[in-house]
Amino acid sequence: MSEQEKQDKKKQPHAAKGGADKKARKPKAAPTAEPDIAGANEPQQPAPTPRMLERYRSQMIPQLQQRLGLKNTLAVPRLEKIVISMGLGKAVTSGEKVKLEQAEKELAVIAGQRPVRCKAKKSVANFKVREGQETGLKVTLRGSRMYEFLDRLIALAIPRVKDFRGLDPNGFDKAGNYNFGFNEQSVFPEVDVATVTFQQGMNITMVTTARTIEQGRELLKQFGMPFREEGKQEK
Repeated sequence: MSEQEKQDKKKQPHAAKGGADKKARKPKAAPTAEPDIAGANEPQQPAPTPRMLERYRSQMIPQLQQRLGLKNTLAVPRLEKIVISMGLGKAVTSGEKVKLEQAEKELAVIAGQRPVRCKAKKSVANFKVREGQETGLKVTLRGSRMYEFLDRLIALAIPRVKDFRGLDPNGFDKAGNYNFGFNEQSVFPEVDVATVTFQQGMNITMVTTARTIEQGRELLKQFGMPFREEGKQEK
């Protein structure tokens, strides 16, 4: 074997090893980039201020301050929270828990917030209620959701009430909070009437910072609550 053949034979294993290294070091394909959704990387804009809140700040505060004779704007009454509640004790005690779940879904759609299930604090044998049994639903609205609900309530829900003659102006407590109710949930346009299987009433409490009944009534009048004129009783 010539010297040239010996050198070629020595180079062959190194060449094979080098080829294997090249295959092992083959660069991986770059991961495919996810398609960019239009507007996904753009900064989110803050939600617009509710119409009722803008009205309160720009128009109602000066008017209430003048009507109520208040020197300080911080003393002007304001809406603190709105509480929506449903009593379903009769349906639960009769074994119709499906109504509780259906009412929970409808109340969540109306308020835009998931309701809380209220439990009985004590057992009442006459009403077949046991302690800890879920007998009602409740939602507490504050901030922007509160003002948005108030806007829909005055502009959409109340005008849909049959034979409406105005809200009772005497529904205030001594602290200036107002209570009223609806006999059915279908007055709210958010509820699909085709899916309603039973009529369920609700109570709405508007908690204010008013110190007297007159201040609370004037505050809600400025918001646009349609109170019945005093002296005209509902027939």
